Amino acid sequence: MSSLKRRAQRGFTLIEIMVVVAIIGILALIIVPNVVGKDDQARVTSTKASLSAVANALELYKLDNYTYPSTESGLDALVTRSPDARVFPDGGYLKKLPVDSWDNPIQYVSPGSNGKPFDLYSLGADNAEGGEGYAADIYFE
Repeated sequence: MSSLKRRAQRGFTLIEIMVVVAIIGILALIIVPNVVGKDDQARVTSTKASLSAVANALELYKLDNYTYPSTESGLDALVTRSPDARVFPDGGYLKKLPVDSWDNPIQYVSPGSNGKPFDLYSLGADNAEGGEGYAADIYFE
């Protein structure tokens, strides 16, 4: 009876614990490099989607008012009625002023560069003009 009691109270051996720790370490070596750095990539993708949604709202604004909002009116003209808007739907074209994935305001200039009707962009992770990598400006194309 005492040998049965002793077997029931038996814990893990040092070897068993070391094997489990080694397995966890190997899994971490495989998983961590695949996950690290995906956050910034996801923010860029999300910001591009936000720019696209704002561009669609700008197109709706133009359909109603025959022109895009001025640079002075900015993207606020999509949220609250600007004095130069002929038509403005209840609730606006957007519910709130758009921000990028770093919670910085989306930039808008009309008319845009190179003959485009507007420039719509995010200043990226560093919230400053220019930059490289994830700090680079993200433009709506």
